[in-house]
Amino acid sequence: MKLVLTLILLATPALADDFVYFQSPSGNINCVLMKGDYAGVRCDMTALTPSFTHRPKDCDLDWGDSFAIGAGETRGSVMCHGDTVIQPGSLVLGYGQSATLGEFSCQSEKTGITCQNALGHGFSIAKAKQTLF
Repeated sequence: MKLVLTLILLATPALADDFVYFQSPSGNINCVLMKGDYAGVRCDMTALTPSFTHRPKDCDLDWGDSFAIGAGETRGSVMCHGDTVIQPGSLVLGYGQSATLGEFSCQSEKTGITCQNALGHGFSIAKAKQTLF
């Protein structure tokens, strides 16, 4: 049986900011779903075998461990970043569960997390392999 967790935000602090933070059961993948001015999904990983190893020349920050997709984008991306979306104590999205906010959704499986926008584009990430679609 597949469980679906739909996040409904009613009178919560996250509603004011339009952000929902969650993590994988292992704690290795931490994500934020966003709507409003910052609509998108971003997930950061703490441990991974990087699938993307060619750092852009214009990136002097962290790279290869953060993935994102925005509204209307046709492919997920690897982010150059100096921050993190890791929020200690955030919701644990159990295996077989999904989270949705606005036009974005993420699915948690034992094999990793897959996030996408309404167009069906995004990323699948796991410790062993990360893909963009």
